Amino acid sequence: MDAPRKEYASIKTAAFVGAAGTGKSQRAQFVADYLGAEYIIDDGLVIRRTEIVCGKSAKTERNQIRAIRRALFEYENHLVSVRDFFKQAAPCYVMVIATSEDMARRITDKLGFPPPERIVRIEDVATSEEIARAKKERSSKGQHVIPVSHVLVRKNFAGKMVGRLRVLWRSKAPHDGEKTIVRPPFSFYGEVHIEPAAIEQMVSYIASKVPQVASGPASRVYSSDNDSLSIYIDLKITPGSKNIMQVAETVRQRTAKIVGYFSGLSVYNVNVNVIGVEF
Repeated sequence: MDAPRKEYASIKTAAFVGAAGTGKSQRAQFVADYLGAEYIIDDGLVIRRTEIVCGKSAKTERNQIRAIRRALFEYENHLVSVRDFFKQAAPCYVMVIATSEDMARRITDKLGFPPPERIVRIEDVATSEEIARAKKERSSKGQHVIPVSHVLVRKNFAGKMVGRLRVLWRSKAPHDGEKTIVRPPFSFYGEVHIEPAAIEQMVSYIASKVPQVASGPASRVYSSDNDSLSIYIDLKITPGSKNIMQVAETVRQRTAKIVGYFSGLSVYNVNVNVIGVEF
């Protein structure tokens, strides 16, 4: 782990940890109040008293890989905006919601914060029956709770809003204590691993669908340490209305766009090599 950044030395952090679908977000504000934490970091969002003050929700992403990367602050613009916010907010106390202690530490490390000085587990604040019920709701309905007012979710969340909850205590703030039930466009369950061969098959298929590309284009995919892809495509073209450079550029653009969209990975470059003309 990297050493905390000096500008965030006055920030205290804690972690609220539990497996996916166990009801963490539903109890997040209660735990934050108990700890005295002013801010909650949940799936890429920075929340204060059910108000989104910064960040972007992983639940807005179109697939699971992008959601994981969003939650871990691996997108530079997202990371910088949250860091800039906390430069102004420090000193403060931040509670990170995570599926494991390792994930919580990865988030604080990525942001440059000190590591969590206290860990609260879902088992500390929920019974086994409540956890089992929450898991059943998640698996059967695919619904998630965000500790944010439904008004703000309408503005910031792209998925379907299913309902809302409100805690029993009252507050002067109009939306304090509210939680919103949402249904993301995909499941957060399980881990995802994409074999390079699967990306290569996708690339070859994309290239083969471009007009004037002869059948059987070959591809090679290499991944860097930060999961960005370098793609190399060898293909033959057939004579037509477009010249070699135009066909190659169409293949390059379509590949970069479609692979990035469906895999959730960053495409660093696409190199197209025209190895012949087929009549």
